[in-house]
Amino acid sequence: MVSSGNKSKHYALGKQGEAYAQEYVRANGYKILHTNWRHGQKELDIVALKNNILVVFEVKTRTDSYWEEPKDAVKFRKQKNMVEAADAYVQNYDYNFEVQFDIISLVYNGKGFDLEHIPDAFYPLA
Repeated sequence: MVSSGNKSKHYALGKQGEAYAQEYVRANGYKILHTNWRHGQKELDIVALKNNILVVFEVKTRTDSYWEEPKDAVKFRKQKNMVEAADAYVQNYDYNFEVQFDIISLVYNGKGFDLEHIPDAFYPLA
């Protein structure tokens, strides 16, 4: 069982990771349209636009990658939820862009984050 102190540290690290990822996304020429956009229980961490492609970023932050790389935590169910939320997003804003799903994997190294950006991390299954 995780203590409330560990939960708050975990939450704080996640928020730091998301802020770091947003800086990275902006620095790499993306225009961030929304962060933490919700459709019911489903959430899109970062929705950005670059070269007329709508890019949906899932941000995964960990203190280490001993048990599992952060990117490997984006399992099929999470991918399915992201696709459903992205579909709702596109319909909600009446966008007609190609949609791409990327993962930003962050591992805290004690001083900052090691970042891995995985473009086109997965493709929606029809």
